[in-house]
Amino acid sequence: MTVFSLYIYDRHCACVYYQDWHRTKRPKPATEGGLLPAVSSAVTPSLPNANADSTSSTGTLSAYTSPRNTLSSSTGVVIAMNDMVGLQAPPPSTPPAQSATGTAQPSASVGLPFDEEAKLVYGVVLSLRNMVKKLSGRDEHFINYRTSTYKLHLFETPSGYKFIMLSDPNTESLRQTLRQIYAGPFIDYVVRNPLSTMDSRIHGIDNEYFRASVDRYIRGLIAFS
Repeated sequence: MTVFSLYIYDRHCACVYYQDWHRTKRPKPATEGGLLPAVSSAVTPSLPNANADSTSSTGTLSAYTSPRNTLSSSTGVVIAMNDMVGLQAPPPSTPPAQSATGTAQPSASVGLPFDEEAKLVYGVVLSLRNMVKKLSGRDEHFINYRTSTYKLHLFETPSGYKFIMLSDPNTESLRQTLRQIYAGPFIDYVVRNPLSTMDSRIHGIDNEYFRASVDRYIRGLIAFS
């Protein structure tokens, strides 16, 4: 059993956050203008001639180098959205793919650009949810579905945010896991963050504390391997 990826959509059907763990192929970067900024540095389209001062000695951009501000509160750390320049390269903590001989290999990206992938994931969830409502009425809710290669889990908040997770098809329901992500890191680092504009249609919700907290929680699950 394992966890593949996490998508978060706002009530405007826009993907505002993405994170993955066990994808064998990296997703293609989104087409320019097809994805909100600050969704994930791994899928943000590269900008030519980006600020050269923020490049490292190897010529790559740092993923999380300059948050605008950091505040402390009794409920945890609150941090602003990362600057756009810091979102053009994958985080340095992302390990390279390993070949059978143990040597590092560059992870190839295949399939659709990420913005098209995100639209397909949302479209599948929306279609199945509407079908369940029509067939079963208000007493039934779409929670998950399984294919031969993956299982999709859904948790929707009262404000319209949709947390979608893809996992191994044999994984038990992760709805409670998505609920915990919402009630914990999402509330602490996004909703209660005075420097994070909610429902703005301008940018995603990515910040390093929220991403690190989600990563730590997912890696601690029994379903994660």
